[in-house]
Amino acid sequence: MVERDGTGLTELRRGVLVLAVLSRLQVPQYGYSLRQALAEGGMPVEEGTLYPLLRRLEAQGLLASEWNTGHAPPRRYYRLSAEGARAYASLAAAWRDQVRVMDGFLQEDTP
Repeated sequence: MVERDGTGLTELRRGVLVLAVLSRLQVPQYGYSLRQALAEGGMPVEEGTLYPLLRRLEAQGLLASEWNTGHAPPRRYYRLSAEGARAYASLAAAWRDQVRVMDGFLQEDTP
């Protein structure tokens, strides 16, 4: 579905956010550091979007988390599970295929 302004950016971002999160969790991170990494990479995300997504991905078995109480305040670190690493590889390959397809479509539209 396209937003009222006709850009469709929200839907496009929503579709790639899972892949972006999995890509940044190649190394364990806590929520705020993950948010920063996504923003620095060009994909800022609100806390109200990120934390429910992390919980959902963990419930699906794609992420594992553990509390690190060596910090004040304690931080919950997320990392890819073995299943998450497999899902990431599969999604990354599918993404690359889709980029090739879309590049072909977009080049056809170029005058």
